[in-house]
Amino acid sequence: MYRKKINLKVAITLAITTLFYLLPQAQNNWNVPADKKAKNSYIKFDAASAKEGEAIYITNCKSCHGDMGKNNSLKSLNPVPPDLTSTKTKSLTDGELAYILNVGRVLMPSFKDVLSENNRWKVISYIRSYDKQYVQIISKTDPTKSNLVKVKIVYDSITSKIGVEVVANEKTGIVSLKNAEVALFVSRYFGKMQIDKTLRTDNLGVATFSFPKDLPGDKSGNVELVVRVNDDIYGEIESQTKLKIGIPTNKPSLTENRAMWNVLVKAPIWIIFLYLFGVLMATGFILYIIYNLYKLSKSNNNLK
Repeated sequence: MYRKKINLKVAITLAITTLFYLLPQAQNNWNVPADKKAKNSYIKFDAASAKEGEAIYITNCKSCHGDMGKNNSLKSLNPVPPDLTSTKTKSLTDGELAYILNVGRVLMPSFKDVLSENNRWKVISYIRSYDKQYVQIISKTDPTKSNLVKVKIVYDSITSKIGVEVVANEKTGIVSLKNAEVALFVSRYFGKMQIDKTLRTDNLGVATFSFPKDLPGDKSGNVELVVRVNDDIYGEIESQTKLKIGIPTNKPSLTENRAMWNVLVKAPIWIIFLYLFGVLMATGFILYIIYNLYKLSKSNNNLK
C-alpha cells in the first residue's frame, strides 16, 4: 500500500514537471485559421509606416519583447517573448502576425481594442523592416470605403436574438457585405463585454447573435451596443447604438457616491481629512523650520 502511494506521488510529480516544460513550448505555436493567415495589409510598408510603427512598438511591445535584434526580451516570463527579428517570426505571414496582435494569448495581451487596425499594421511594418528578404503583398481592402458601410441592428424580443445587417451604399446600389467578420459588444463600466461569439455574415449580409435575457441595463433598461465589423474590402468598421433591451436597473453610477476614484467633492471624508491633516502638518513643519532659522540668524547677530 505504501509503495502504491509512493508510485502515485512520483507519477503526479512527473506529470506536473512534463506540463511545466511542455506547456510553454505549446504556447509558442499559434493555430491561425486559414482565412486569417492569408490576410494582408492595405497599408504600404515603407520607411514612414515603419517609423510610426517603431513608436507604437516602443510604447506597447518593447517592455516584453525588448529591442529589435538585441535578443533582450523579458527572460523572467514563461514562455519567454521572442525577439521579433528571429527566423521563426520572419517565416510568419502578415496575416499570422496580425492575428497574434489581435487575439493574444496567456501573457500576450490582445491589442485589438488597444490599437487601431492602421496602427497594428504599422507595428508589423516595423517588424518587417528588419527582414531584407521580405516582399509585401498589398491587400485589396480600401479603408476609405468604410464610410459607405451602414450597420443596422434589429432585436427580436421573442427569441432574444439580435440581427446585425451590414451593407454598403455603393454608387451602383446597395451591396450586402457577405462573409464579413462581425463581433457584438455591450459597453460596461470598465470596457466592452462581448455578446455571443464572433460570427460571419450570410449572403444577405446578416449575422444573428443570441442576447442574454438577464443583462442589466440602465434605469430605463437601455443597453449601449457596439458592433465591430471587419471586411476584406471595406476594412474595419465600428458602430454604436442604444436599445431598450436590458433589465431596468436602478444602480447608482460609480461616480455618484463618495469613492476613492471620484472627484474631490465626492471623495471619502476620511481621505479629505487625512489630506488636509497632512497639508497642515507639512505647512507647520516648514513654518517651524523657518522660525528656527530666524532664531538662529538672530542669535548670530547678537553674538557679533
